[in-house]
Amino acid sequence: MKKLTQILALAVLTFGFSALHAEKVVAGPKGGRILEKTEPKAEFFVEKDKTVTVTFYDAAMKPIAAADQNVTIVADSKEGKEKIQLEKKGDVLVSKTPLPNVENGNVVVQFKQNAEAKPQNLRFKVNTSTCGECKRAEYACTCDE
Repeated sequence: MKKLTQILALAVLTFGFSALHAEKVVAGPKGGRILEKTEPKAEFFVEKDKTVTVTFYDAAMKPIAAADQNVTIVADSKEGKEKIQLEKKGDVLVSKTPLPNVENGNVVVQFKQNAEAKPQNLRFKVNTSTCGECKRAEYACTCDE
């Protein structure tokens, strides 16, 4: 019993520590969410028509043209998982189809810097309702709560 208590205490401490050190959401210039660990920095933005635009920025947060990056979104809706491809339009990547009804659902953004790069999977909830405090979509909310 003592061992079980120790294991539970360790689990609670580990969870508490990771929650305290969770990365804060960084908002992008368009009002979307900056995807952590991407180079160049990429902003995930849900348009009014529910399509997704990914814009890339240099270190000074000035927009730069999409190059060899490959982005795929897997949206988890009530109907199941749906894979959404993005294509280059001008200097940005735009989804070929709108997001399914994923309000407050999970998405996985698979980011590849180029064809040879190992993909990075970035997970978060997409809630497009507006935060009352910062006035951004909840998925890009920068408030502490």
